[in-house]
Amino acid sequence: MILYIDNEQLIEMFKGALANLSLNRAYVDSLNVFPVPDGDTGTNMGLTMTSTVRALEEKKPDNLSDTADAFSRGALNGARGNSGVILSQIFKGMSVVIKEAKVINTKVFAEALLSGAQKAYSTVEVPKEGTILTVVRVMCEYAVKISSRTKDFLDFMKKVIRKGEEALAETPKLLPILAKAGVVDSGGQGLIYILVGMYNVLAGIPMESSEPIVPPTQTTEKTVSFFNDVHDLENIRFAYCTEFFIINLKKQVTTADLDKLKDKLSDIGDCVLVVGDLDTVKVHVHTNAPDRALGYALQLGELNLPKIENMLEQNRKLIAERKQNPKKNGMLAICSGDGFFSAFKDLGADEVLEGGQTMNPSVNDIVAKINRINAENVFVLPNNKNVIMACEQAKDLVETNLIVIPTENTVQGISAAMMFAAEGDPEQMAEEMTAAFGAVSCIQVTHAVRDTEIDGFNLHNGDIIALEKGIVAQGSDVNSVVRSALERKDKDEICSISLYYGQDVTDEEAAELCGILSEEYPDSDVIITRGGQAHYYYLIGVE
Repeated sequence: MILYIDNEQLIEMFKGALANLSLNRAYVDSLNVFPVPDGDTGTNMGLTMTSTVRALEEKKPDNLSDTADAFSRGALNGARGNSGVILSQIFKGMSVVIKEAKVINTKVFAEALLSGAQKAYSTVEVPKEGTILTVVRVMCEYAVKISSRTKDFLDFMKKVIRKGEEALAETPKLLPILAKAGVVDSGGQGLIYILVGMYNVLAGIPMESSEPIVPPTQTTEKTVSFFNDVHDLENIRFAYCTEFFIINLKKQVTTADLDKLKDKLSDIGDCVLVVGDLDTVKVHVHTNAPDRALGYALQLGELNLPKIENMLEQNRKLIAERKQNPKKNGMLAICSGDGFFSAFKDLGADEVLEGGQTMNPSVNDIVAKINRINAENVFVLPNNKNVIMACEQAKDLVETNLIVIPTENTVQGISAAMMFAAEGDPEQMAEEMTAAFGAVSCIQVTHAVRDTEIDGFNLHNGDIIALEKGIVAQGSDVNSVVRSALERKDKDEICSISLYYGQDVTDEEAAELCGILSEEYPDSDVIITRGGQAHYYYLIGVE
């Protein structure tokens, strides 16, 4: 019987939550309602949990108050996508109660869950039942109800989880779209895995994984990449950027010794590069012990052209420069694809953060980019409905006036960015940018990743599909699907068609489609631009 949870046990519970969610990430990702190749709820929640646990490991808090601060801050900094932001708010609400507790019994834990649910609901402008919000609300209400008579934590957690599973099973009844897709809410499922992971740690039960409900031909591995500077001066762990060459290597040195050098440098720093051969080796490392790095090199040969830069001092100068003479307006755009990256820079974006489908940036990623912009007002274009909430959360973490223009795709973002003016009136410009993106509709062309019936279409894995709020066209050929989607619109009202083609479409294929549409819509401007986005053959702006 476990009557109380101490600080050490609580930290281990969070680690267990991460472990269990990580094992089941692919399954949570596979619960995506639309059968498109960018279901990422499990990935977003997993990355949020990773940031939470990392904060606990770095801070090493030895009391409940500091632990509460650490997991709350860690979750917010790492929050990705709507599911990750909501999870971070659940943890933030829980931290308020746990922060004041001496020890945690079932009553305190129930109150913490209730506080978490209330915080999460308050974050969402229009809360929707049948989601993770429903699951956490049902669990916390039940937890409060039984906490006074259920003192044993194992019994308490088991009952609360069972109630959560019942609530999760009901989500398709609350959201018909879940029922049509034949899945439960992915965020709610992720939350259950988190609670189960916490319970398993207390009970000493090994973690288990569930099989994803995606076809075996579809990969479930996801990567998250961003346009990061080599020297990330905003978050310095290792202060000295150390570079040098090793020349005249000793005769006994082998390529295995170079591998060992890389391993040694990795133990004392990051951003490690060891390139070259047994004639000349170039070394780069960020470390707090440049003397040790140089010492390791001297064991292999002679040093040449050593350079050590104090990145802390660089950061201090950078911050001082930013505080001087800020410009009036700046802009941050979030997008995927090298073509869109260049387009936003051409339209005046100070910073572009890579992110969107399958790789939602965290709140911390967004804050870091905003802090690089020396402006009184910073306009942010999320360009993805799953990133908007993370941008809103960033408002509390920056000093500048942050204005989020809630664009849901990059086509809308391009239209909004066209109205940006570095010296414009912020309020008027926000209205103009919002009106501009509202005037353009976006058709997204991708492929189905599983068999399902949705929006009146009987889809099969591999079918080409077009989406505009819902699925609007289906076929086996990209061009025919694009034409079918456009045929749904009033031809006389179409002034322009902008085709942004992705990384899986060649220049020749895009030009061919442009020619076809130019003939079919002779009174409209048809423009092709390389977007370079993954997963989506075309993003099509129609005005």
